[in-house]
Amino acid sequence: MRILLTNDDGIHAEGLGVLEHIARQLSDDVWIVAPETDQSGLSHSLTLSSPLRLRQEGERRFALRGTPTDCVIMAVKHLMPEAPDLVLSGVNAGQNAADDVSYSGTVAGAIEGMMLGIRSIALSQAFRPEAKREPIWGAARHHGADVIRRLLEVEAPAGTLFNVNFPPVEADAVDGVEVTRQGKLDYALGIEERLDGRGFPYFWLKFGRHAGPELDGSDLGALRANRISVTPLHLDLTHHALREQMRQTFR
Repeated sequence: MRILLTNDDGIHAEGLGVLEHIARQLSDDVWIVAPETDQSGLSHSLTLSSPLRLRQEGERRFALRGTPTDCVIMAVKHLMPEAPDLVLSGVNAGQNAADDVSYSGTVAGAIEGMMLGIRSIALSQAFRPEAKREPIWGAARHHGADVIRRLLEVEAPAGTLFNVNFPPVEADAVDGVEVTRQGKLDYALGIEERLDGRGFPYFWLKFGRHAGPELDGSDLGALRANRISVTPLHLDLTHHALREQMRQTFR
């Protein structure tokens, strides 16, 4: 099995090392094409107005000045002798659950693999707020390969991918795997204005978020219960029930 690894935290991210550890338990044919720098929050963006700069960092290991989406396209369409059998994106430093899925460059890497007809899985390691963005990697490192093996047995229809989130606990504290739906977060968005050294204003996007009230069966609920969340995703954004109602309006 030929496996392609990418991420959105960058080629030197600790989580990418965890992902390589996971992948090498599954295959010896592992390729890495990851962004040169942190691309978090860029979702499924493409680089269209500037060139893509590629640097080889080792055997089957490349850094690209671009997004996770760019990395998957570069790997499949230019670098690899044949398309991979599996795309793994992550392991992200922090959960990609609920509404955050739409912002996630990690999930976007798996989306691009799926759009190219390749089985694709996004993996993220949650951390507790008090950890100051220093996740405990044990859950992902220990359980990741087994979760992927089991997902490879699933006969998933075309146009789907899997989003895996590991809870913020040590490996032996994980309480199983739960197949979940995408949850819902409540956001509090705002703008924080600051002044630079010359007195000119600049701005940071500032937001707080917490889980919505409906946790049962969701990715957020599974993480809160110290379970690994596995969510099947697809890109059909159509609201089918409303579409049927609208047909009556425009009849």
